[in-house]
Amino acid sequence: MRDRPAPDARFNLAAHVLAAGDDRPDATALEILGPGGAECWSYRQLIAAVRGTATGLLDMGLRPGDRILLRLGNSVEFPLAYLGAIAAGLVPVPTSAQLSRPEITRVAAGLDPGLVIAGPDIPCPDHPAPVLSADDLHGFHTRPAADWHIGDPDRPAYVILTSGTSGRTRAVVHAHRAILARRMMWDGWYGLRQSDRLLHAGAFNWTYTLGSGLMDPWTIGATALIPRAGRASTDLPGLLARSGATICAASPGVYRQALRADMPALPALRHGLSAGEKLPETLRDRWRAATGCDLHEAFGMSECSTFISGKPGRPAPPDTLGWPQPGRRVALLDDTGAPVDAGASGIIAIHRSDPGLMLGYHGEPEASAARFAGDWFLTGDIACETESGALRYLGRNDDMMNAGGIRVSPIEVEGALIEHPGVTEAAACELRVGPETRIIGAFWTGPDPIEEDDLRAFAAERLAGYKIPRLFVRVDQLPRGANNKLLRRKLRQDWEMSHGQT
Repeated sequence: MRDRPAPDARFNLAAHVLAAGDDRPDATALEILGPGGAECWSYRQLIAAVRGTATGLLDMGLRPGDRILLRLGNSVEFPLAYLGAIAAGLVPVPTSAQLSRPEITRVAAGLDPGLVIAGPDIPCPDHPAPVLSADDLHGFHTRPAADWHIGDPDRPAYVILTSGTSGRTRAVVHAHRAILARRMMWDGWYGLRQSDRLLHAGAFNWTYTLGSGLMDPWTIGATALIPRAGRASTDLPGLLARSGATICAASPGVYRQALRADMPALPALRHGLSAGEKLPETLRDRWRAATGCDLHEAFGMSECSTFISGKPGRPAPPDTLGWPQPGRRVALLDDTGAPVDAGASGIIAIHRSDPGLMLGYHGEPEASAARFAGDWFLTGDIACETESGALRYLGRNDDMMNAGGIRVSPIEVEGALIEHPGVTEAAACELRVGPETRIIGAFWTGPDPIEEDDLRAFAAERLAGYKIPRLFVRVDQLPRGANNKLLRRKLRQDWEMSHGQT
């Protein structure tokens, strides 16, 4: 397989994703799992609906390159609109249904979409673009099949919204050729087979769900399983058992909630996939004990999806992310863009030749250029290489804490605290407590109060003295973004504001 299409190649991401389905049209492509059973789609039905949707969108007067804002829930209309738009050469923008009207209005102002596709009761932007209802979109399924819009593999295919490290939403533009990078995950992370039934527990707007839960199974001709909207994380064990899922994909938070439910026998399940936030080793151990199956973690980001992981047959060593997937060029760089010495921590960087790397941030060429050091894209995440060559994740560059001039990873502090039987979740961050004084603080959730001295003593058994939090704060819940990522920045800002340190 080529890393990228040839410069003169003609390509369409949606056509590539559905090509395997053409060879097995009667096989099951999608099952949406509900309390009364599954809504099933064959590849024949899926391809016809995607190409019919493309026809309907073009009949509205949209032209290749126009952006479409997707305001849809976890229904089949989401992937059909997404792939139908790409099939027609349009550029879909998946968004979280949880975004408020003011939030989505700001997004629309920056992207200027040509159309908004909206489900019932989901806020739409204050924008002049026409709005197509999910019901009207459903009527497009039976229209004649549109031709695939074939063109330059480097042209825009879709846009992903991310807050990144800037604290504000950015629109990440990806090319049609991005789908080729995902093939490196099949052997480098999933162990994916055409016979697999892959259940993903995330929302459709999340790139982890769209990629791992839908695009990848369909590209290889497997079956994608998606819980119907409204299913709780504690329903996951039962869904896995009833659906005969062979692979499960979710975020650590979902696995943590699922373990609160009774775990049935899962004879079909081969392993699970984890992404979206750092997977604690204690959670991996609990899942393995409950199911008999391992969890394989992957590291990535909206700008380049996932590119570092363990895999079946080569699990990541404890407390590491694993290795760069075969075909990926990854480096650890210092602040000047030079490779770090062996064993030293550095910024995770991926080479600009990677087919999965973004085209850039929409409307922000300077911000796009600032993410590069020469030929390397800087993720902003810090890691170090272990003796095995696996990478140990240390946290975001802007989340790293300083203790007497020594950098401390919040991941390490959090990992120690969640070993406490009374701590459900933990987050560590550096807090300003005076004009020139900063300390390490720990925020935690749990069913019952715990004396601060007890937590400090527990941490002291597992951490060097300079890494022990000076402050422990129990909270009802930890702040998370739309993709369930822990927002340490918000914890820090809220605490400092409430204590007059802004």
